[in-house]
Amino acid sequence: MATKKNKTTAAAHPAVAEEKKASSVPISKWAVPAILFFTALLYLKATVNGFTFIDDDYYILKNPFLHNFSWNGICAIFTSFSNYNYHPFTTLIDLFIYKYFWLDPLPYHLFNVLLHVFNVWLVYMFTEKLSSKKITGLVVAILFAIHPLHVESVAWVSELKDVLYSSFYLAALIFYLRYLNGSGTLKYYILTLVCFIAALFSKSAAVTLPVLLILIDVYKERKLNTNSLTGKIPFLLLSIVFGILAIKSQSSGGAVNDISVYYNVINRIFLFTSGIAYYFIELIAPSNLSALHFYPDISGNVLPWYYYLSLPFLLLILWLAARKSAYRKETIFGIVFFFVTISVMLQIITVGASLAAERYTYIPYIGLFYIVGQWVADNYEKRRRMIRPMFAFIAILFSIITWLRIDKWKDTDTLFTDIVEKNGNNWRNGMVYNSWGDFESYSGDKNSAVQKYTEAVRLFPRYPTAFYNRGKTLEENGNIVAAIRDYDNAIKLNHNYAPYYNSRGWVYYESGNKKAAMLDYDTALTINHDLPEAYNNRGWAYYEAGNLKAAMSDYNRAIASLPSFTKPYYNRAIVKADQGDLAGAVADYNALININNNDSLAYFNRGVIRMNQKDMPGACADWKTAMDMGYKNAGGMLQQYCK
Repeated sequence: MATKKNKTTAAAHPAVAEEKKASSVPISKWAVPAILFFTALLYLKATVNGFTFIDDDYYILKNPFLHNFSWNGICAIFTSFSNYNYHPFTTLIDLFIYKYFWLDPLPYHLFNVLLHVFNVWLVYMFTEKLSSKKITGLVVAILFAIHPLHVESVAWVSELKDVLYSSFYLAALIFYLRYLNGSGTLKYYILTLVCFIAALFSKSAAVTLPVLLILIDVYKERKLNTNSLTGKIPFLLLSIVFGILAIKSQSSGGAVNDISVYYNVINRIFLFTSGIAYYFIELIAPSNLSALHFYPDISGNVLPWYYYLSLPFLLLILWLAARKSAYRKETIFGIVFFFVTISVMLQIITVGASLAAERYTYIPYIGLFYIVGQWVADNYEKRRRMIRPMFAFIAILFSIITWLRIDKWKDTDTLFTDIVEKNGNNWRNGMVYNSWGDFESYSGDKNSAVQKYTEAVRLFPRYPTAFYNRGKTLEENGNIVAAIRDYDNAIKLNHNYAPYYNSRGWVYYESGNKKAAMLDYDTALTINHDLPEAYNNRGWAYYEAGNLKAAMSDYNRAIASLPSFTKPYYNRAIVKADQGDLAGAVADYNALININNNDSLAYFNRGVIRMNQKDMPGACADWKTAMDMGYKNAGGMLQQYCK
């Protein structure tokens, strides 16, 4: 029998020999380019898809940050939350695309697809360097490229933040591996840090990187000492700062959701474990894919039976990972990689109404793919007859599912139909119908919008947002009585939300009940002292009542609360002109043009004020600009005054 020393020595040498053998398996120089080309071909269909009214409306169609292509506009992007998230790099890219392509969905989708293709290459580089095995890199890259759960990250315009942060995140990992190899140590350390900062500015999920760097240290058998841990301090501090920003941004929009209202402590535990189990199951058998996976309806305080199996299922996975085997190191590394990178997206603090989300797997699945890649690399030579057809079958199957899944992101109607069908009679489908109503309203089909909001209210009778949105649509349709009734219902369900009072106040004002309108405006501003819409509406009421001083005060407050809000600038310019302050009126129109240099009405109105200032060259120049932008009345002014 060998001694303990001999056992240790014997255990070390075969592993090294096997790694060298696996690394020496010949790989065609066209293998990686072929994977990249196939990925681009697979996702080419996504480039003809449109926008969807799940976040695309807020990030693209209605995003005020995209309308101000200027230094001030860029500064605003870096100092503000966008749709209750902080990802200025992502918004900055959307700003540039919007500047040159407006609302053509093709360039937005194309950019996502190209980034995904780039990420496939980065995944190959990272895992090949991590394992020193080209086959491992190829296997992981292929699975990453074609896995159906990644469709959501690539085919959804709003998930630019996902593919963008992943590019910087993966680049940081590659530079860190080069840093560990001692290749220009300081340079690669700095590059790792720079890429990490860029990833944080793209999506807050990047905060997990410092822990992953320590995991790589352990995997590469680097000693954890004062020097190695001290180098992580800048990364950790940045993670803390951006983590706080992420929590504040989510809380500011009310995205943090208290599910204790619906589920007791025991059930919440099993909901949490079932959310994790979902990702492991879908890794192997992607099915029932949906843009939203809602928490289940519950009957008698009991979840569906399979939720209770999630805990023993996860314990089994952990046992399999921890037991002694030839791939124990890779298995533990891959599973820890998965949990570290997905940790900030697990529903520990519940956000939204979804138990799980397919897009959350984009980076985390790399860890699980790595386990597969290492097994294939080590067994390829002796089991290639089994591995080749098996892997080809999986690749073809996943590619077909991915190809078909891309179709579901074609447009809002297609996507929402799929979500509703996949979630059955779950009352949370009411939120889908509410967003569907928003889409119909945006598209101009007010009657269809009312129908969708009505279905939302039917499924979710205590949903104030649906009542509010239906009220706004009914108001636009001229049904004032029904609109007020819906605003009343919204206020009954949530009496502490200022915009409900503001909107009802406007309807009261338009219908002639100015006393009730002022009461609602005052109530809205009592609840929210910085609600610009309420200040603007109350300012208009003061203006029509002849109280110019109070009107001016409210317009000033509206602008101070939201400098990008254009209506109070127009209204304040009117008050200034009435008071004879023509220079002040011009200044407000200048501000409007600075906010949106395509605002033809601002140019036209500024021309009128300049005419009153006897500045006819300036007036004619403004009307010419307005006419070129398509403002009809500008042509008449040019004909009459600028011959």
